[in-house]
Amino acid sequence: MNPSSSVLLTDLYQLTMLQTYVEQGMEEPAVFEFFVRKLPPNRGFLLAAGLEQALEYLETLRFLEWELDWLKTGGRFPASFTDYLARLRFTGDVHAMPEGTVFFPNEPVLRVIAPLPQAQLVETRLINLLHFQTVIASKAARLVLLAQGKPLIDFGMRRAHGAEAGTLAARASYMAGFSGTATVLAGAQFGVPVYGTMAHSFVQAHTDETDAFERFARSHPDNVVLLLDTYDTEAAAEKVVAL
Repeated sequence: MNPSSSVLLTDLYQLTMLQTYVEQGMEEPAVFEFFVRKLPPNRGFLLAAGLEQALEYLETLRFLEWELDWLKTGGRFPASFTDYLARLRFTGDVHAMPEGTVFFPNEPVLRVIAPLPQAQLVETRLINLLHFQTVIASKAARLVLLAQGKPLIDFGMRRAHGAEAGTLAARASYMAGFSGTATVLAGAQFGVPVYGTMAHSFVQAHTDETDAFERFARSHPDNVVLLLDTYDTEAAAEKVVAL
């Protein structure tokens, strides 16, 4: 089971509203738009991101057997409704800004045109995918502008709010102009260039700091990055110069 791909990654009220729509025959086309009402203070623009994951979600949307069984066991939804969900597929149209597009308040970033039950069901996950990556990409773009050509690397996985957040943040920041990421999965999954240094634990695993530097350099002669601040930054710098 991959929780991030489950159709149950939604709010309960989407399903309760969906049941009423179906029971009342309310399946006419509806238009849902993702947009931002206003920018935070000192923010001049936002950068659209997350479209690829949003489209993948819509293209593969379907209720799996275990998801339907769980909905049935709760006693909240009748069998006629879960039977409807078993057949449900997304058949609507999507209009969206290309990823990396600069946008401003009240501009539709993504528009879904679909039968009302479908458009309602996908709202939560689409907002989730677009909002998070747009936040990261917008912040990353401002950092790229401030860096004025200096390379920027994402090292955020260990403090990210979960595995999906860590990999998608690496993707969004790279799209916004970062040079790469330390997250290996983001490299394998999205083609983001991967970078790495060394940890304090590596230096501490050796009895001598110089020994740690020399051994690392021998293992990685074409990509030597040495950490200087485990004990004494200035002393470590002198050791590196002496190598």
